[in-house]
Amino acid sequence: MSSIRVVIADDQRMVRAGLRMVIETEPDMTVVGEASDGVEAVTLARRLRPEVVLMDIAMPRQDGLEATRALLEHPGAPRIIVLTTFDTDENLFNALRAGASGFLLKVSSPEHLITAIRVVAAGEALLDPAITTRVISAFAGTPGPQLPPEVAELTPRETDVLRLMARGLSNGEIAAALTVGEATVKTHVARVLMKLHLRDRVQAVVYAYESGLVRAGQ
Repeated sequence: MSSIRVVIADDQRMVRAGLRMVIETEPDMTVVGEASDGVEAVTLARRLRPEVVLMDIAMPRQDGLEATRALLEHPGAPRIIVLTTFDTDENLFNALRAGASGFLLKVSSPEHLITAIRVVAAGEALLDPAITTRVISAFAGTPGPQLPPEVAELTPRETDVLRLMARGLSNGEIAAALTVGEATVKTHVARVLMKLHLRDRVQAVVYAYESGLVRAGQ
C-alpha cells in the first residue's frame, strides 16, 4: 500500500508536532517535511513532491495564501489543505480563491483531519461544513451579476447538481435529493467541472455564488 506523503507548514512548532503525531499514527500516511513559513513550504513541497500540504494561513516571510498560489502555478502541484482559525472573512475568501482543495478549522477533530487528507489525496475536494455556511452567509444580499455565458452550456440537471454542491451537499445527499444514483451524480459533477473549467468542487462552490447562479436564502 502506497503511503500518502504530507508536508506540514505552520509557524508554531507545537502545532506541527501535534499534526505530525496524529498523521503518523495512520499506516498509510507519512510526514516527509515541516516548514515554519511560506517560503520554506514552497521550497520543501517542490523538492519533496508530497501528495498533500497542510498549509497555515498566517506565517512569516510568505503567508499560506501566497505559498498556495505559488505552488499551484506549476503542473503536478500537491493538493493543499488550508488550516484556518477564521480570523477574518477576507482570509477565508482569499484562501478559497487561491485554489486549495481542502479547508479545515484548526479545532477540527483528528478523525476529520485524517479524512480530509485521504479525500484530497484521492483527487477530491473537501470543505468544512462551517466554511460552506460562512461562504453562504457572506454572499447573502450581494447583488447577482449577469450569469456568465458558459453557464448556458450546462444541462438543467447539471445546473441542479451545481446548485446543490453550492449548498454543501455531498454526492450521496445530491443523489437522494434528485432521486438518482450516486454514480450518476459523480458523472454530472465531472461534467460541470469540465464545462466550467474548474478544478474541483471547492472552486464550484465559489463559482456558483460569484456568478450569481446561487444566492443565499434561495
